[in-house]
Amino acid sequence: MIKPNVSASILTRDNDKLAEPTGNVYESVSVIARRARELAMRNKEELNNKLAEFASTVDNLEEVFENREQIEISRYYERLPKPASVAIDEFLAGKLFRRFRDEEGDKTQE
Repeated sequence: MIKPNVSASILTRDNDKLAEPTGNVYESVSVIARRARELAMRNKEELNNKLAEFASTVDNLEEVFENREQIEISRYYERLPKPASVAIDEFLAGKLFRRFRDEEGDKTQE
């Protein structure tokens, strides 16, 4: 039973369910970690791009209002689900796949 005030990032995960798609829990964690890094980098780039719109070298009274907007944007990104949680959900839903390189350097899917 999940308590309503418990964050999804602290749920206990079943290692057997994580290992099912790959047959190896460490390989599954590796796939999840790579996807989580992709998601984190995408979120960071989006946040930086939005905050860059407010970059100003001149201090004035309008900065107070811009600062409020920056704070709201930052709060929005703080409320987003953590990249690791999203990556785990995608992995367990079968939305992620992994590729291996064969001896000739070509990528193969599994």
